[in-house]
Amino acid sequence: MISSVSSKDLIDGVVLSPFPIFPDDRGYFLEVHRIGAGPAAGFPAATTQISASLSYPGCIKAFHYHLRQTDYWTPVKGLLQVVLVDLRLDSGTFGARNTLYAGGLRPWQILIPPGVAHGYKVIGKEDSMLVYLTDRFYDPGDEGRIPYNDSSIQYDWETQWK
Repeated sequence: MISSVSSKDLIDGVVLSPFPIFPDDRGYFLEVHRIGAGPAAGFPAATTQISASLSYPGCIKAFHYHLRQTDYWTPVKGLLQVVLVDLRLDSGTFGARNTLYAGGLRPWQILIPPGVAHGYKVIGKEDSMLVYLTDRFYDPGDEGRIPYNDSSIQYDWETQWK
């Protein structure tokens, strides 16, 4: 499990960065991204896409990967159990798996390079909202899918009663 943005166990090319949340008596404000700054600074303005995904408690959305696209995730509501798997044969971390928890209780943004499979499970009893940037417009031909329970990944999505 990854518990620090500077963990030496992060998959090559994955970048974690904390984001500030500014709460007050009306709710909160957070910045998703400043163009030209941070881990997604190199995303080209002409093809960068901003999207959002609402997921219900207990929902698993996994796994998929991209051949060319880089994702930059900001879980803005709820808590996600994020799982990353390095599928790149030429990577120094090929086959490595990362689990991390991100969202309201741990405000981290996650840069996911091409070739790293990714997915998440919504933890807790509230909906989650994931806002994400991609450096390319959506292209179904760039995306691969792997079932959440694929035997080659062997990931246990069940709650670990510790």
